Amino acid sequence: MSPVTIQANQLSIHKVFSDDFVFTIPLFQRPYAWGKEEAGELLDDLLNALGDSDERIDDINPYFLGSIVLIKGDKPDAQIIDGQQRLTTLTILIAALRTYLSKDKKHIATKYLYQEDDFDAENNIYRLTVRSRDEHFFKEYIQSELGIEKLKQLSNIKLSDSCKNFKDNTLFYLNKLQIFSETQISRFLQFLTKRCFLVIVSTPDIDSAYRIFSVLNNRGMDLSHADIFKAEIIGKIPDKYQETYSKKWEDAEEKLGRDVFKSIFSHIRMIHAKSKPRESILKEFYKGVTPTPTQKPQEFIDETLLPLTEAFYDINNQVYKCDFWKSEINNLFKWLQLIDNSDWIPPAILYLSKNYYAPDLLLKFFSDLDRLASGLMIQRSNINERIERYSKLLHSIDKGEDLFLPDSPLQLSVQEKNDILKILNGDIYLIKKIIRYVLQRLDTALSEVNPSYDFPNITVEHVLPQNPSPQSEWYNWFATQEEREKYVHRLGNLVLLSSYKNSQANNYDFATKKQKYFTTKNGISNFALTTQVLIEKEWTPEVIEKRQNILINQLKKLWRL
Repeated sequence: MSPVTIQANQLSIHKVFSDDFVFTIPLFQRPYAWGKEEAGELLDDLLNALGDSDERIDDINPYFLGSIVLIKGDKPDAQIIDGQQRLTTLTILIAALRTYLSKDKKHIATKYLYQEDDFDAENNIYRLTVRSRDEHFFKEYIQSELGIEKLKQLSNIKLSDSCKNFKDNTLFYLNKLQIFSETQISRFLQFLTKRCFLVIVSTPDIDSAYRIFSVLNNRGMDLSHADIFKAEIIGKIPDKYQETYSKKWEDAEEKLGRDVFKSIFSHIRMIHAKSKPRESILKEFYKGVTPTPTQKPQEFIDETLLPLTEAFYDINNQVYKCDFWKSEINNLFKWLQLIDNSDWIPPAILYLSKNYYAPDLLLKFFSDLDRLASGLMIQRSNINERIERYSKLLHSIDKGEDLFLPDSPLQLSVQEKNDILKILNGDIYLIKKIIRYVLQRLDTALSEVNPSYDFPNITVEHVLPQNPSPQSEWYNWFATQEEREKYVHRLGNLVLLSSYKNSQANNYDFATKKQKYFTTKNGISNFALTTQVLIEKEWTPEVIEKRQNILINQLKKLWRL
């Protein structure tokens, strides 16, 4: 793959509005939104930069109009990623200036608006083509030589917001410029085209263009890949349905929240591609997800985006509603949220969307998905291993295979169960990324009620200290270094606490530790797992061994190991 090239050049407006560029505004861009305030500020800045002296144009200090970002290769065709408001407003200004030039000089301004065909005006090549919905209006009433005279007679009835802005800004410029003589107008046009500059940043690749835009533009429009997809898909829907489907899309975005909504597209990509991404979300979504010319874009919204968004919302917020198993299913959603990766989400939202009204099936599936996701996390499976596993699961869901057979990708193999048990039965405290999760699962399994764990801090603590004092009772119970090392980091020796405790207190003798370290002001613990320890009178290897077996058996039962 050849590297993407990025070019940046400082060009005068004379070169910007020339045969070197044919500007178009992509569908995903927002409508033209500059009003008279922004248009007036631009005009005032330009007039101030020009000044009122008779200085030669070539001697006037150059005026910098900022930078624009384009998708452009070797050909003149250039899509505007950033800069449409300025380029459109400059086009309007040049059209307004042309109005005040004599007939034999109008062509000087016209050449910055379009390249004329000597034989057929229909074949004129316009320097800037605005969004397709507004294209005809802009050419007819702004860019064409006789258009502005027609624009003056036009009412605002039924004009889109962008077309109304085109009209208002044009009339605003006409009013501001009418005080100048033709000589002054000509001088202003010369200054604008010869001494005003833009930095043109161009790349042939949409991803790099978008990244450049994000770096250069730290204010204004917050354009995301979701905006680009929306324009691409909505733009292909017949006009009479576009408003309805725009509202559907925007309602879904508002329901999830803009940031969360953006992530749904990477999950949809995974559902379709069933593989690790090799390119950006923009490229992969265009290749594998967006509707082809033979598909109706409405179907993508109705049958893919909205059902998966609803499923994603229910899982994120644990608000699935049904007559049976509602609390159990939502509880599984809660635990899935604590998995340290999001790779489980595509099969989760796909299965929920396909089986929304089958709670018995959902309970069974999400119990097994929770088991699989937890198992992969406990084994510290890497991203490639997780993607491969969930890819197989997505294939199975699509094919309608029985997911509950032993050889299904949803199920843990015998080897995986053994590997998980080996990890759980070892020095699990040392695996920092899973220990608190495992203990919370254990604590919930031991509790009579479903705890919320709504504490500022939850810490994992040792009962037998990691470094007990040689003069303490711990050395009576654990006489050798080998014995202490065997038990200190295992499940049977660990508890949960709801707040940080002084590390020095961790070395208390057992009785003092229970009283001052493992209880709250009310003399009780917030965790069932810790309450178990409080009833013990001594903490010996035999006690830990017994507790270890109880906890491991509890996990075996929880995850069917």
